[in-house]
Amino acid sequence: MQKDYPQPRKRLLQLKVNGRWREDAVAENQLLADYLREVAGLTGVKIGCDGGECGACTVLLDGEAVPSCITLAIRCDGRAIETIEGLARQGRLDRLQRAFHERLGTQCGFCTPGMIMAAEGLLRRNPRPTELEIRTALSGNLCRCTGYHNIVAAIRDAARAMRDAAVSPAPAMA
Repeated sequence: MQKDYPQPRKRLLQLKVNGRWREDAVAENQLLADYLREVAGLTGVKIGCDGGECGACTVLLDGEAVPSCITLAIRCDGRAIETIEGLARQGRLDRLQRAFHERLGTQCGFCTPGMIMAAEGLLRRNPRPTELEIRTALSGNLCRCTGYHNIVAAIRDAARAMRDAAVSPAPAMA
């Protein structure tokens, strides 16, 4: 005999995803990773471990890197979420995405979105990280393909590019 289990209650969720406000009815037990992938269609959020251990699902929640596979979507009500899809502007890679590409910081690419989002969170709070600070920020992100050397180099390059852009003089007006 098949048992009918009660469906989880749904609540209205309002949050800003990649700069745009959304409003969706979500189950109270829906994880943020599932919400982003299945409801918002943002498949750059990867699910690797379902336990917050691998970092593939890392997103920024109000600017802080969090594992979305262990974060309830409903706990993000009224807050801002940023995913890998939100970094590129007008089809152009942002500084971190470009640095990962140029430094060959990706191999299979599965961990890359989470690595980039963890690095983005770091660079926002610390635009001049040391190698140890970079490695510490990435400590919750696992990669089975690389030795992390190129990933760390890519983050250093992106930090340098960010600082250089901040001190570059504006073009002269004619």
